[in-house]
Amino acid sequence: MSKLDKPALAQLFTEARTRNGWKTDPLPESLLRELYDLVKFGPTAANSTPARFLFVTSPEAKAKLAALSSGSNGAKILRAPVTVIVGYDLDFPETLPKLFPHAPGAKDWFPDPVAKEWGALRNSSLQGGYFILAARALGLDVGPMSGFDNAGVDAAFFAGTNIKSNFIASIGYGTDEGLFPRNPRLGFDEAAKIL
Repeated sequence: MSKLDKPALAQLFTEARTRNGWKTDPLPESLLRELYDLVKFGPTAANSTPARFLFVTSPEAKAKLAALSSGSNGAKILRAPVTVIVGYDLDFPETLPKLFPHAPGAKDWFPDPVAKEWGALRNSSLQGGYFILAARALGLDVGPMSGFDNAGVDAAFFAGTNIKSNFIASIGYGTDEGLFPRNPRLGFDEAAKIL
C-alpha cells in the first residue's frame, strides 16, 4: 500500500468539514448502495458488523426523524437529501456463523447482555466512522449528529426489532450555509503518548 496524496487526505480529513447546509440534488439509490459496499469492509471485532444503516429519504420519514431531533438538527434533517440512522443490532451474534465461519461457536461468545450491548455499540461506532470516510471518499459531505431522542427514534424506526440507534448523519452535497470556522484540535502531546 502507498500513502494517499495530499488532495485525497484533504478530501478525507484536513479540508473535510461537518456540513449544516445542503444542495437539493437527490442521491440515487445506486450511490447509497455503493456507499454501503465500501463501509462493509471496515474491520470489527470478530467481523461482527453490528451496524445497521437506515437511509431516510422520503419527506414523511424525514419529518418523523426531524420531530425527534433536538435544537437545529430538525431543520438540517429536512434540508439534507438523505439522513442515515446508524444503529446497532443486539442480535448480531446470530450472523456470526456466516460472518466468522472459522469459529463455529462464536455466536455463543456473548451471553452477557451488557457485554453484548457494549460490543454492538463499540463496533457500530467504528462502522459509523468508516461510513463518514466512505461518504467523503465518494465525494459526499457529511453532517453527523447526536442530538435526538434515541428511544423515540428506536420506537419510530426500529419497532419490532432488536436494533437501537447510535447516531445520525446527513449526507449529500454540502453548501457553506451555517458552516462554522474550524474549531481547534488537540495537539499530539495533549492527546497522545508513545511508550
